[in-house]
Amino acid sequence: MPRMLDVSDDVRAEIGDEEADRLLAGESAPGSYDCTSCRTPGDCEQERTSTVLFIGDETAVLAFAHAGCLPSQVVKVTEEQLQGAVRSISADQARAESALAAPEKAAPEQAVLGVTSGLILIAGELHPALVVEPTAPIARPGTSGAGDDFLPLLIEQGFMPVTELASTPAVLHGWSVLLAMGQLHAVLQPGTNGGRPVAWWQAHQPLQVTEGWRTAANKHQQVLMFAAPVGSIGRQPREDLLRDALDKAAANGQLVAAALPLAGT
Repeated sequence: MPRMLDVSDDVRAEIGDEEADRLLAGESAPGSYDCTSCRTPGDCEQERTSTVLFIGDETAVLAFAHAGCLPSQVVKVTEEQLQGAVRSISADQARAESALAAPEKAAPEQAVLGVTSGLILIAGELHPALVVEPTAPIARPGTSGAGDDFLPLLIEQGFMPVTELASTPAVLHGWSVLLAMGQLHAVLQPGTNGGRPVAWWQAHQPLQVTEGWRTAANKHQQVLMFAAPVGSIGRQPREDLLRDALDKAAANGQLVAAALPLAGT
């Protein structure tokens, strides 16, 4: 089966025609990979995959992403950020190659927030939603251990537990969702001491949202944000499956939510 790999003109210009052709022929691209955006597994022989070239001051790293998460592109970053990405990619590869290693001996994994957009039907009306699920347990700052404080930390910020998706959650003032040029850029939280809002989550590159999602966001002037601990939702390819996963997480007491005002258009 031919590889479903996309190499943009910008990436081709940086890596050269020979390497680009080798990628497309499957000679140098991995069959499976961890998406550089959402950090979940992908397979370029089974699903559309983007090549993403990170370029630092002295180093360049070629990574792969689900086409639905990121388009094929060149991303310029600082050398420090790039070295961090290299360590993360190397750690992913080491974990895959050492699946039999005892978990207690593995280095703690730094959690990444996975964000999925979708339209959620509540009380007969479609609402734009963001579903946030980390890739690993979230520990309370300054503590160590195997506990997961992701939901308690959000509840302390004003998010409310959800047991069923029967009505829209209350508005959480001070938080907002930044949408610019029709793309999702960040989830903002209040700054310290009443200062300017700061990014609670920020996209590496602006995320595309559907026209229907954008229209609903402009209509309601708010976005519903749902958050669940690692392993509760998963990467769902369709909105009906996403809704089923949300309903299950809510029923299991593993979901918090809030309505966040829309910033931008």
